[in-house]
Amino acid sequence: MHTTNDDDKLRYPIGDYKATLFYNETKVKNEILTIRNFYELLVNETKGLTETDLQKTYRANGWSIKQVVHHCADSHMNGLIRLKLALTEHQPTIKPYPEQLFAELADTVNEPIESSLSIILGVHNRFTTLLNSMNKDDFNKSYLHPQYQKEFKLYDFLGLYSWHCLHHLEHIKIAKKN
Repeated sequence: MHTTNDDDKLRYPIGDYKATLFYNETKVKNEILTIRNFYELLVNETKGLTETDLQKTYRANGWSIKQVVHHCADSHMNGLIRLKLALTEHQPTIKPYPEQLFAELADTVNEPIESSLSIILGVHNRFTTLLNSMNKDDFNKSYLHPQYQKEFKLYDFLGLYSWHCLHHLEHIKIAKKN
């Protein structure tokens, strides 16, 4: 049994996400690189893993490596749509999705991770192209997240998805050691 402190370290191994408070060109470029490189890093972390390995979790009652990979595909598909909506509509309200329930659906539980790796490759190629085409005014556009009753500027959105990539890569590294 983990103490709350130990569980928090496993749940947020790189720390909790800290919102980006303002647009910073250097930070944006570095975060785009993280998005661009995520597929390759993910493939390297999961290469050669057996089905037994893919069932390992990073913490008690946490997701398996397989669920983490499929979750990243689900999350980042939603992220790309949120980005496109914010770029083409004035402050749209996005639709949240039940991540935990998605992680229990048949495609997550039964489908090999290669299907989600393919999705991530395509989504991240499109993410990178779109993010690299954006200027400061674009990054100051926003969407409303009804679950949090909060406006997210696109520079903060980028920071969140960059963090999300590194956060789940670390989960996979921890699970592989279990």
